[in-house]
Formats: sequence, structure tokens, C-alpha cells
Amino acid sequence: MRLVIILLALFCLLLSSAGAEPFKQALPGYSYEFPRDDFSHDEFRIEWWYYTGNLKDEKDRFFGYQLTFFRIGLEEPVNNPSSWKIDHLYFAHMTVSDINGKNFHFFERINRRGIKNAGAASNQLHVWNEDWSLTSEDNTHHLQAIEQGTGLALKLTPIKNRVLHGKEGISKKGSGSGNASHYFSFPRMETTGQVFLKGESIPVKGTSWMDHEFSSNQLNDNLVGWDWFSIKLSNQTELMLYQLRDKNGGKDQHSSGTLISPDGKSRHILSEEFSIIPKKFWISPHTKTTYPASWTLTLTEGILNVTPDFQDQELYNLRSISGSYWEGSVSIKGTLQGKQVSGKGYVELVGYEKPLKQDDALRK
Repeated sequence: MRLVIILLALFCLLLSSAGAEPFKQALPGYSYEFPRDDFSHDEFRIEWWYYTGNLKDEKDRFFGYQLTFFRIGLEEPVNNPSSWKIDHLYFAHMTVSDINGKNFHFFERINRRGIKNAGAASNQLHVWNEDWSLTSEDNTHHLQAIEQGTGLALKLTPIKNRVLHGKEGISKKGSGSGNASHYFSFPRMETTGQVFLKGESIPVKGTSWMDHEFSSNQLNDNLVGWDWFSIKLSNQTELMLYQLRDKNGGKDQHSSGTLISPDGKSRHILSEEFSIIPKKFWISPHTKTTYPASWTLTLTEGILNVTPDFQDQELYNLRSISGSYWEGSVSIKGTLQGKQVSGKGYVELVGYEKPLKQDDALRK
């Protein structure tokens, strides 16, 4: 689950759709091929490459980060030869959480492809937004994003293989045809490099999580938002859960997740097989929005308690989505398979400031 759905609703009607080629839908039967599917899929309307990580320096100073690159395909008339045409929009969000100092830094970029300020290659893993970039070499991902002296330069190497989410990589978000995404992750990546804080370069190491999704019409009309969790546990188990919230305040039946065992095998988790119960709440001083601020996750294998590493990790008043959301570093304690575990991860909370909306014209 990512915010590109909101971006799509805001921007895809900027241009006329007369004569445009239809976008592909995320449907069962898709045959994944790697590394091809790491690259851009311009035939789908929306796509993102999303990285979060939990890092520390040699003095045990702790950090979290997020770097996400978004691509939105617009319904541009096919007979427009201009190099200035706007057939794709590109957004990027970057955050650094200074956990010891309880300081949160966030930045965004908005650009179009026509004048090469941003783009995503379809023949290699290369995504950029001005001088923020994602590249790969010899199975290692390289992230570079620095703004006003704050940011990151990291090298990520998979510890575990890719995992397909949903059923055979089709992550359903609704009952309609195409209400889904093609969705896979590297759930645990060894991470080294540097975090930058106001010009200070800090060598760090830790682990990261990578998501890649592409689709064209995944939003379920009944949704107002979601709570999304990525968790890396001390016993080398990983967990992804997303709880879709409906207009009546309940959990949508298409909520689901994936549990990844230490040997890399995964289990698809159905909505009725887990619960996410908020235990505390936090009111943002920036937007006055009330967000959940700790959770108990219950699933067949055990119970996990999730706590933000500090409360104020809200990206607020973003131009790229005309809104705000909470996404931050968290710590985990609990039991799994009857044994105590701890861990680190990330949580994203969308739709608390205002409910999601999708223009009727997007429902193709």
C-alpha cells in the first residue's frame, strides 16, 4: 500500500484522454520475470519503488529512513510528438528519523519526464528525481538522496530472496477486476553507507525493506485509509500486514499480509487471520490529526506489540499529495511460535487527516 493512489487521483486528469492507449490491469496469470520486473512498467498507470530501513552508527545512535520513488502514467494522446509532453509524473519522498534526538526530517520532489528532470528506466533498475536516485549493480541497490545537507547514501544487498505478496503476486484491494497490484518485496537487505544530518556525515549499518508495486486501478471504492506494517524480527522472520479501513470504521475484507519464515518460505495471511488493535493515540502538533501510536498485532503464530521509536514522524502539508501522513520507525516485542522475539520495522498511516478520495473518472 502506497500513497501513489492519492497522487493519481490528484493529477491523472490534468490532460485529455482522447486517443490514449488504455493501461494494463493487475490481473491473475501475470508471469513474473526477474530482473525485468524490478524495472519500470510504463504500460501500468501507477508504480513505486519503496525503501525503509533501521540503522545505527558505531556509537549505537539509531536512525530510520524512508526513500520512495513514485511514477504516474497520465492518459496522454498518442499523437503528441512533443518532448515537452507530460505523459508521466514523478514524485519522491525522503525522510530521516534521528531516533536518539527525536528529530524527524522529511522532503519531497515533484517532476515530469519530458525534460528529463525525472524518470524510470524500463531496461535497468534506474529511477531518479533530479539528483535523488535508485540504481543497482551486481545485485546491490544504491540509494542517494540529500536535501539541504540531510539525507542518505546507502548500499543495500538482499539477505533473503524476493517474496511475492497476495496470491501469486496479486495483492487484492477490492472485489472488482483490476482492484489489485503486482506486489513483491526484498524483506531484509543488509545496509551500509551514510546518513547525513545538516551536513554531518554519519557512517551507519543495519537492515532495510524494499517494496515494488505496479497497477492501474487498485483502489477499493469503500476505503478511507490504511495501516501498513513491515516488520523484521530477531529470529529472522519478517511480516507485512496492511489493514484497509472502510467508511464504517471497520476492517475491509481485502486486508491481508505475508509472513516470511527464516528459511524464506512465505505464507499469505487472510483478513480473518489477524487483528491490529491500537493501544495509544497521538495528536499531531502540525495538523491536529489524531493517529494511533502503538498497536497489538495478533495472528495465528503469536502476538506482537509495536511502538513508535518516537511520536512525531508525520510528513505534513505535502505538495505532492495535498495532504499529510504518518510513516515512521518502530520497535517490536512479543512472542512468535511460543518464543520471545524483538524487532524493528516501519509503519505507514494513511487517511487519518482526511479520508481518501478517488475521482469517479478514474474508475475504468
